[in-house]
Amino acid sequence: MSQRWKNRPPGSNWGEFGPDDQLGRLNYLTEENTVKAAQEIKTGKRFCLSLPLNVPATDATNTRRKPPILKPVVRDGQTAFNLRIDNFIPGSTQVVSDDAVLLYNQHSSQWDSFGHMGGLFDADDDGVDEIIQYNGHKLVNEAGEPRYGDLGAWNLGIEHMAQHCVQGRGLLLNMKKHYGEESHPVSYDDVMRMLEADGIEIERGDIVCCYTGYADKLIELGSDVPPDLPRTHCPAFDGFDQKLLQWIDDSGMSVLVSDNRAVEYEHGGLPEGMERGAALPIHEHCLFKLGIHLGEMWYFTEIAEWLAANNRYRFFLPAPPLFLPGAVGSPANPVGTV
Repeated sequence: MSQRWKNRPPGSNWGEFGPDDQLGRLNYLTEENTVKAAQEIKTGKRFCLSLPLNVPATDATNTRRKPPILKPVVRDGQTAFNLRIDNFIPGSTQVVSDDAVLLYNQHSSQWDSFGHMGGLFDADDDGVDEIIQYNGHKLVNEAGEPRYGDLGAWNLGIEHMAQHCVQGRGLLLNMKKHYGEESHPVSYDDVMRMLEADGIEIERGDIVCCYTGYADKLIELGSDVPPDLPRTHCPAFDGFDQKLLQWIDDSGMSVLVSDNRAVEYEHGGLPEGMERGAALPIHEHCLFKLGIHLGEMWYFTEIAEWLAANNRYRFFLPAPPLFLPGAVGSPANPVGTV
């Protein structure tokens, strides 16, 4: 297909993986890369890197996203929980349970697809900003319609990530060890100091995982999580640091993950003097410009302790999202194996 755009955003890589690309830096997760990642399995010990999907316990830090609600499946007017099948098939000795769930895809441990956050940008060079996403794609079809009535992405949905079968080498950056639980916008210089102190080398295709301690606070506080937790506790990348954004690009990472709500420090608005721009610049830089998927609110506590005790920072990481066509995010159930 011909190129969808005449202008691409400054600092973006649109077109570098082809005009139709919807994988972005997942193209770095090749078969050879997965084989190399599997070599990190030395003991076979496995760690669940997902929070329980009912954590956070409330919607305090994001009122648009709610904890999951289990709902009954009803059979002939009866709730299918410990339901005797001989009610329907005489003589049957079986009992059945079945359920449904109302699930907000990005309430707990999650993946962001490129459809999660786009931008206003004059990609067609007509002098007018338009709603546009990674690589010049749009979520709607040519008629301007979503996939399923009033929502659903025709392009850049989470299904592309699911079909690529995300498996690679995880690399843990232990911010909590260096900065504790205090709120701290982590700069490029901070990152360089951490990498040097811990002897970490990032290679092309690595999945960079940031342990900040935020998920620990969600578990500790339970239903008492304060609304301002993202800005009052734990270190996080400072997206307004231009050198840090350039490092994300130059590092060759395929994916960026954190145990906090947004990967980046939430300043709550634009910096003084900036009249127009992205309030979440790492989201813009990764999802919109570079095609780097973001994982949020993962759970790294146990694997971080094990890696530190064994003087390691790499592990094997399979982490596919749900194969849900048209969704712009998905729960994640990643597993770290060492």
